[in-house]
Amino acid sequence: MNIVLINGSPRPKGTSALLSDEFIKGATAKGHCINVFNAAKEELHPCIACDKCRTAANGCVFKDGMEKLNPLLLSADMVVFVTPLYYFGMSSQIKIAIDRFYANNSALRAQPKKFAVLATCGDQEDWTFDALKLHYESLGKYLNWELIGSVYAEGVYVREDIENSSYPERAYEFGSSL
Repeated sequence: MNIVLINGSPRPKGTSALLSDEFIKGATAKGHCINVFNAAKEELHPCIACDKCRTAANGCVFKDGMEKLNPLLLSADMVVFVTPLYYFGMSSQIKIAIDRFYANNSALRAQPKKFAVLATCGDQEDWTFDALKLHYESLGKYLNWELIGSVYAEGVYVREDIENSSYPERAYEFGSSL
């Protein structure tokens, strides 16, 4: 399977990075091809709702990191979203990339894909991930993509917290189950 993993964490050695790394290990062990797009490391402009992507032949007015992501998205069988939880939502880095899906809206909605979510947070209340889960479920419904799994790691403020938990193993097992 051709998988694109969109990493929205600005911390290359943070809690989300560990989940991502373990998922990748599990999926590649089963022979899947993984392309990683680090949204926090790319130059990305927010969508400005100019609609040039719909009315001009040359697509989005911004020629930035999305030029790398768009072909990966369009050829992927599966998309994995990786984000830390920031104020009960996804990171702004991954949100910018998702908002820019608009330039390929029709094509993305017409392509059945699988998707998954890997997310981390420090809080442990049972409702902490509710808004994030709903956002991704709504995104999947809109795009006609199938949510096939997730790992929501709570109570992991720092790398040591997640290293001493079962979440990395869960991410690996999820990747290897594909």
